Amino acid sequence: MRVVTFGVANSLDNFIARSDHGTDWLTWTDEVAAISAEYWKTIDTVVMGRKTYEVALKLGTSSYPGAKNYVFSRSFKAPPNANVEVIADDAVAFLQRLKEQPGKGICVIGGGELAHSLFEADLIDQVGVNIQPVLLGSGIPLFLPSSHQLNLELAEHKVLKNGCVYLLYRVKR
Repeated sequence: MRVVTFGVANSLDNFIARSDHGTDWLTWTDEVAAISAEYWKTIDTVVMGRKTYEVALKLGTSSYPGAKNYVFSRSFKAPPNANVEVIADDAVAFLQRLKEQPGKGICVIGGGELAHSLFEADLIDQVGVNIQPVLLGSGIPLFLPSSHQLNLELAEHKVLKNGCVYLLYRVKR
């Protein structure tokens, strides 16, 4: 079965964006690029919700090359990139089917709402976070309230030169 990783950058106080969805505080460095390049070798599929996709578009990313790109939305109909497929079906059922198909890993990028539904359905196998050295004070939370505790084990960690901390956790089952 394919490995599903929830990947996200967040502030130290666990926000993924400002209240207005702003992400101007995120930093991208050569170290982050190197970690990402190694990770991208392990996946062939990227999934995200509409709000995360709209942020990616504002940052100039309309799709992730070399991967199947899926955006979950019931309202977003026409992505500006032919490599992106909009899925209006239930994200949990879609990801369950996708996870059982042959292929490399699957990356769930960004948004807490999509990730929440996938955590609740026990579809996330790993959590990769890039903690940014900033306290936003308020914003869009990384994790929504959950119906159950989820135990994790640290698989990898790295302190980056810019003060960010990269962590990769495996979900304990």
